[in-house]
Amino acid sequence: MPTRSSKDHDFTRSALRAVEQAIGEQWDGSPLPDPHAGKNPAAVALGKLGGAKGGAARAAALSPARRKAIAKKAARARWNPA
Repeated sequence: MPTRSSKDHDFTRSALRAVEQAIGEQWDGSPLPDPHAGKNPAAVALGKLGGAKGGAARAAALSPARRKAIAKKAARARWNPA
């Protein structure tokens, strides 16, 4: 297990990545890498369909008492970490 965080904490690199995302290309003018490269487009479309309605559909299917129980359990886990 690493002793240090593997995240990039160099603020100048983070700022550069933010600018590159904003302009849509890398600093040297080359295009940004495609985040969907190597993925099946049909699977990506299906994932977006299910993900968009998943939380709302689950909330609609739960009774108010069950939602309250889930919220209480989450609050206990959040405020009393074991």
